[in-house]
Amino acid sequence: MTNLTSLLVANRGEIAVRVFRTARALGLATVAVHSDPDADALHVREADAAVRLLGAAPADTYLRGDLVIKAALAAGADAVHPGYGFLSENAGFAREVVAAGLTWIGPPPGAIEAMASKTRAKELMRAAGVPLLDPVDPAAATAADLPLLLKAAAGGGGRGMRVVRALDTLKEELEAASAEARSAFGDGEVFAEPYVERGRHVEVQILADSHGTVWALGTRDCSLQRRHQKVIEEAPAPALPEALRTTLHEAAVAAARAVSYQGAGTVEFLVAADGRPYFLEMNTRLQVEHPVTEAVFGLDLVALQLRIAEGAALPLTPPEPAGHAVEARLYAEDPAQDWRPQTGVLHTLAVPGGCPPGEARGKVRVDTGFADGDTVGVHYDPMLAKVIAHAPTRAEAVRALAHALAGARIHGLTTNRELLVRSLRHPEFAEARLDTGFYERHLATLTEGSPDATLAAVAAALSAAAAAPDAPLATRLGGWRNLRSQPQIRRYTAAGTEYEVRYRPARSGPPELVDHPGVRVLAAEPDRVTLEVEGVRRMFHVKHKSNTEGAGAAETYVDSPPASGRGTPALGAHTLTPVPRFADPQDRTEPGSLLAPMPGTVVRVAEGLAPGSAVTAGQSLLWLEAMKMEHRIVSPASGTLTALHATLGHTVEFGALLAVVQEEQPA
Repeated sequence: MTNLTSLLVANRGEIAVRVFRTARALGLATVAVHSDPDADALHVREADAAVRLLGAAPADTYLRGDLVIKAALAAGADAVHPGYGFLSENAGFAREVVAAGLTWIGPPPGAIEAMASKTRAKELMRAAGVPLLDPVDPAAATAADLPLLLKAAAGGGGRGMRVVRALDTLKEELEAASAEARSAFGDGEVFAEPYVERGRHVEVQILADSHGTVWALGTRDCSLQRRHQKVIEEAPAPALPEALRTTLHEAAVAAARAVSYQGAGTVEFLVAADGRPYFLEMNTRLQVEHPVTEAVFGLDLVALQLRIAEGAALPLTPPEPAGHAVEARLYAEDPAQDWRPQTGVLHTLAVPGGCPPGEARGKVRVDTGFADGDTVGVHYDPMLAKVIAHAPTRAEAVRALAHALAGARIHGLTTNRELLVRSLRHPEFAEARLDTGFYERHLATLTEGSPDATLAAVAAALSAAAAAPDAPLATRLGGWRNLRSQPQIRRYTAAGTEYEVRYRPARSGPPELVDHPGVRVLAAEPDRVTLEVEGVRRMFHVKHKSNTEGAGAAETYVDSPPASGRGTPALGAHTLTPVPRFADPQDRTEPGSLLAPMPGTVVRVAEGLAPGSAVTAGQSLLWLEAMKMEHRIVSPASGTLTALHATLGHTVEFGALLAVVQEEQPA
């Protein structure tokens, strides 16, 4: 038995915060590592000690195993927990941790190595009798093999994955997948297998000790994905025949035993529409979605990881599961704009009823690496938080999660919150008709239309008036008099729509609205406005942020209790920008200018691209990498590239001029 006293987490953000909380509960001292952008991050503030990793990029900081081990030794830690991502599935790093005399909180390096390459892992699983999809040689692929799924042999998280539906695009997609895999994992190996249309992503949580006991802790469904990255996960996977559930459990245990596994891991399967399961991969680490399993089984998987690393034995059988849990990943991104990641200050993040991990059963749990006022930067994944709901039934858990997300206050950044709420309330999800093509079919409808912000604009205007009362109405200005009978006017924009609010201040009591039939003002304060809407009393919470806190226009955030299915769509959360009385002149750019849609790094430039090149509409010109995702910059029209300002490896800011395309004129 090993007696741990101090734990370093070789990670950042939400997972580091989550591991620290369990470590503290077990009486362990905690050590954080951080890059320069993370110097004041939440995981650093929550640790007992922290060590700087000089630099900003992951390759210079969190992926430097030598620096992490040096930090652990300097801070007096005796164990290293890798979290997920970064070095968590790096067998070489695990060996170096052990060689340094530290305890590795993870599976044996040999098990990691065996599963590190998906191609080698499949060979092991075939020998263990686990069902597999047959690989396809891209060089010999025919139309009968389509569609194909290209996958990076190393790493995960959707990086290096491409779906190929036409043979004439196979070569280009292979090159793109290999380049992305090499950039993300340092290994450009890519393989191909049949792409299963409308398949389900189902996985089994494994926990194994060093005494021969292996637990299969139920199933999870992770089918709702964007860009092959999970968005909504739940446990147990719904609507699975019991025989199939048993098959998956047995296959997962066989996979774990095949590599003498220890600790927490996940075996992932693709379940075809006909019900046949196929092994995808084994993640030799803790999964992002582990909280749903914790809620259903009433366990702390991090605590069990630590105890297993100390040499403790698991009971022969796991506890019985109870209820259902659903998790949603809240991202700083705009799903309607090709999932474009967002950066900036997160002014407010508050989920009603949110509780810490240890109290999650039967409640809403929030795991996050951010607090109010923190900055979301360009270097890392844009996930803000995971919100998890547990209840006796699936319907109750889904309803509780949707309600909590809809009622959350999230100020400062565009997020996928509305998409999550709409997804959870979609008939296909409610009826557990799940598959990985959900967003391909429904993204347009799930993101269409902006909610009416009329009531939010009313609340913003009245709140602003209460905070800074309008000038005296009888003040003479150059012989002119502002008459009391003339209404005051404030204008706001929200999601591209302008709203005008007209009201008359009263000598006593709240103002009187003009041109808003059915709406009466009951109270107006700087941070709260109460309206009566069609006879129903509604409360609006208002928060004003000035542009002195950072770049961009001033914004007003208005939150009201979310409407029910039959309620007014004007309720909920709204971000509004006040319209100044006199608009500032706007900067102009020449026609055809391609501007950076986000801060990022230029990771690829189209071959042969140079000023004077002929380009076609939709042609990929550049690739930007931001927040662990690649984004294509395409030509807006057919014509000539007249300027190219972006170069390979160049870091650009939001709005930076990348290139200029002069559109060809019709003959």
